[in-house]
Amino acid sequence: MKPEDNLLAAIAGYVDTLSFVALFGLFTAHVTGNFVLIGADVAGFGQGVFMKLMAFPAFIAGVGLSSALVKVARPHGANCSAALLYAAQALLLLAFCLSGVGAEPVISAGSLPVVACGMLGAAAMGVQNAHGRLIVRGGVPNTVMTGNVTQAVLDAIELVSSEIAADAKTAVRTRFGKTLQAVACFGVGAIAGALAYRHVSFWALLLPFALLVWLALAARRHGADTADREALPDSPR
Repeated sequence: MKPEDNLLAAIAGYVDTLSFVALFGLFTAHVTGNFVLIGADVAGFGQGVFMKLMAFPAFIAGVGLSSALVKVARPHGANCSAALLYAAQALLLLAFCLSGVGAEPVISAGSLPVVACGMLGAAAMGVQNAHGRLIVRGGVPNTVMTGNVTQAVLDAIELVSSEIAADAKTAVRTRFGKTLQAVACFGVGAIAGALAYRHVSFWALLLPFALLVWLALAARRHGADTADREALPDSPR
């Protein structure tokens, strides 16, 4: 599992928890969780139903933007595509940060600045969700942990089973380790996101913004190095 996969899992937990505590229970990464909250809001057990509804088209817009960027960058390789997606998510998170600061104090879930803030967060995490689908990676999903926890439990059962061959257990053990890393990083990110929001409010989003800029630059640099190696003439035999 590449180090950036664990970092992305931490970013997802961080942003999702920050948006949840800051924006009346809005999920930005685990966007389908908003269905439950919309149902609760309709029944009078919450607030912000309009913002949660608007998170869906914003999330879809983030996915659509990702697809368009990958199609543009595809001739230049996977690293170029990844760099563009990291950069797009970083810019959307920066906009999320600044819009949140501008909307403070956040006291009304239905105000337009607060709704716009939530939509920018959902669009940013739509890009990250699409990233794992559009760029071939060897890791595990890094935005929603329900499937990862399920897989980890199934793998743990197989590892203690006497009916599984030794070579098969090796592959299961490798996957189990990757899955646990992603879940742990997501959890650490979730705790950090809540604590950071408590202390510095929406300015806390500058941390994942900076991390994504670093990932974009690293992917671009790696792509350039790969292109240079491919352009070198074959060594004489």
